[in-house]
Amino acid sequence: MPLPRFRPTGQGTPEPGAVVAGEHYRITVLTDGLLRLEYSPGGRFEDRPSAFAVHRRFPVPQFRVRRSEAGVELFTDRVHLSYDEREFSPSGLSVQVRGGVTSYHSVWRYGTPAPTLGGTARTLDEADGPVPLEPGTTSREGFGVIDDSGSVLLTEDGWYAPRAREEGAVDLYFFGYGHDHQEALRALYALSGPQPVLPRYALGNWWSRYHAYDETEYRELMAEFARRRLPFSVLVVDMDWHLTDEHVERHHGSGWTGYTWNRELFPDPRRFLAWAHEHGHRVTLNLHPADGVRSFEDHYPSVAEALGRDPATEEPVAFDVTDREFMAAYFEVLHRSLEADGVDFWWIDWQSGKHSRVPGVDPLWVLNHYHFLDSASGGRRPLILSRYAGPGSHRYPVGFSGDTVISWASLAFQPYFTATAANIGFGWWSHDIGGHIFGARDDELATRWLQFGVFSPVLRLHSGNNDFIAKEPWRYRSPYAEAMERGLRLRHRLLPYLHTANRAAAVEGVPLVRPLYFEHPEAEQAYRYRNQYLFGPELMVAPVTVPLDPVLTRAAVPVWLPEGSWTDLFTGTVYDGGRELVLHRGLDDVPVLARAGAIVPLAGSGGDAAPGIGNPAELEVLVVAGASHGAVLDEDDDGGDGRDPARWARTELALDVAAGQFTIGPAHGNLGCLPPARTWTVTVLGAGELTDPAVTVDGETVPASVVRRDGRVSVTVPDVPPGAGVVVRSPGLRTTAVPDPGARVFDLLNDAQIGYDVKQRIHEAVRRDPVAALGQAPALGAEGPLLSALAELVLAVRDRG
Repeated sequence: MPLPRFRPTGQGTPEPGAVVAGEHYRITVLTDGLLRLEYSPGGRFEDRPSAFAVHRRFPVPQFRVRRSEAGVELFTDRVHLSYDEREFSPSGLSVQVRGGVTSYHSVWRYGTPAPTLGGTARTLDEADGPVPLEPGTTSREGFGVIDDSGSVLLTEDGWYAPRAREEGAVDLYFFGYGHDHQEALRALYALSGPQPVLPRYALGNWWSRYHAYDETEYRELMAEFARRRLPFSVLVVDMDWHLTDEHVERHHGSGWTGYTWNRELFPDPRRFLAWAHEHGHRVTLNLHPADGVRSFEDHYPSVAEALGRDPATEEPVAFDVTDREFMAAYFEVLHRSLEADGVDFWWIDWQSGKHSRVPGVDPLWVLNHYHFLDSASGGRRPLILSRYAGPGSHRYPVGFSGDTVISWASLAFQPYFTATAANIGFGWWSHDIGGHIFGARDDELATRWLQFGVFSPVLRLHSGNNDFIAKEPWRYRSPYAEAMERGLRLRHRLLPYLHTANRAAAVEGVPLVRPLYFEHPEAEQAYRYRNQYLFGPELMVAPVTVPLDPVLTRAAVPVWLPEGSWTDLFTGTVYDGGRELVLHRGLDDVPVLARAGAIVPLAGSGGDAAPGIGNPAELEVLVVAGASHGAVLDEDDDGGDGRDPARWARTELALDVAAGQFTIGPAHGNLGCLPPARTWTVTVLGAGELTDPAVTVDGETVPASVVRRDGRVSVTVPDVPPGAGVVVRSPGLRTTAVPDPGARVFDLLNDAQIGYDVKQRIHEAVRRDPVAALGQAPALGAEGPLLSALAELVLAVRDRG
């Protein structure tokens, strides 16, 4: 039985012209900022791909070498290496990042801890707040170091091999890109392979709960979600899909591992899975494979026979990732039959440590590697859900971050944790949204966690095995339930934007979620505001991770706004950038900021209850007035590995302020993956008066509906073929409106739990002169958070009007 085979896109052996070597060392100049540094006491160097480095044959960059009695020096445009040609040591091997990155800290010496902006961690299991992070490729000092000395090697026959055990052997990768964090990440992807394109359905809402569902209960739950117009594209069935402790005789061990459907809960698994597919859902099942295959399993006889054993002995088949024959049977016999029933992908819930029979072989990496390759069988777009297994794991999405504690501290760490993972290329974390274990009921916390999930890589609701922990919105009080429902619908509407970013992550090497310093590497604030991040090409998000102030009824979110004009997509408030401030948001709102000119394609609200497997027939494009800008909408047929351009259709979107027009398409590429006709809605935020906009389709004037509401203007054009271009023209697109803070100030004061006389005095002062009112506000009774919130609104557009 063959194992799924890994086929690297490149070669492990570098170009000879890139190598500087001696008897015991080898230095490979992969790029002007990426060096491989090897030392071997026996003079044995490794060219096979590793779990981390699968492609080392790069075009030879420009560099020069100078030799002297002191050793060897190597120069590129980015780095200067000095080495005494002896055993690697802090005094004998150093690399300096050139270009004045810092005054004196941009020199790395072998053996000294490398500074880092962090990468990610294996798991957040039982985390109640921050956990230590493994290194990434970059730092404030301008460099990062990844130690690949211990990772397994990939062999030509599709298997793997541990490293030769040679004491003193070293295999390091030095990234010296200064503050060009994005370029360091591209070098990582070139070396380690790109992120794959996720199936489109993975970007929708996932339902998951550790609960012994039966088929009827699960179907009734999904029917209730549909009735409430709450779309879910992925259904997770936790471990109770299979026989568990109460069904397994004690001499077999625990029921944590299992491969046999529990027919009491799912009498006809194929029927259940077919129903899920008919309703637009994909299904994943939980795996705890550590206990192997025991004689009570349905597929035990087939597995035993495949391994040449006598099933009559009923001896358990041990789980062993180092046994090639076992791994082949594990996939071809055990999992293939379950996939034939309709299982779409697997949740590999490995909780049994890093050790196997062979030193250096981490079972989690082996499971991730082969499960991901195997999930591409039959032409499917591959997908797994599993924990992080070290550098290179970005090739095996999606990451399962583990069983976090239900607490504000857990929520407050996750935005930083998610964004920082980009430093090691890991762009697709899936958290237990709402938390998994311990904690106490807190409706506000659950709501804020779900809102973060909307603007995270994957929104997967999950909860522990406790009847009182659940994530159905209707299990919460009003107004929390309604806020949760709006969040789930919004996530579904974001799918066109998310899938476009999904392709960009794979093809252009730009993860969906990135720290601010990826775009603003020289700004001190970009490193300080750790919970604020870039979300796709157009948005910047600062999740709410603290409770509401009981007097203000708003939560405080400190943010940094880079230069430019920024519009909050929820509130419509416009802020001048180039400053730090505190934003205040009620339960319905999260700071999601877009620069002037931003273009965000959404699925139309009319279809927000559908699971979202296909490309929608209704699209709404949010356009932020104020600057000319272009964006794209990428869509495909969701087949293959996602890297074939022939499967994709691209629609270009552009705002031209000088011409006063917004242009859609026409789409080009694989038009067959698009609906035969579409309804387009263009919604403009912050523009001047859009009076009687003129709309053309392929140059012909067509009627369009215009709706003005909450400071937004929406123009809708129905029945547009995918190959047709749409142009919306209005002089109002050339100008921006001057926001009036009055309405928001009134709402703020109206909600504040303070005296009515104080509210009246402050409101009258703001109406007379908003800026002057700030100086009087403390005397009028405004203090603390209320004063801060007034300042946010009054000074939001300090340089306008």
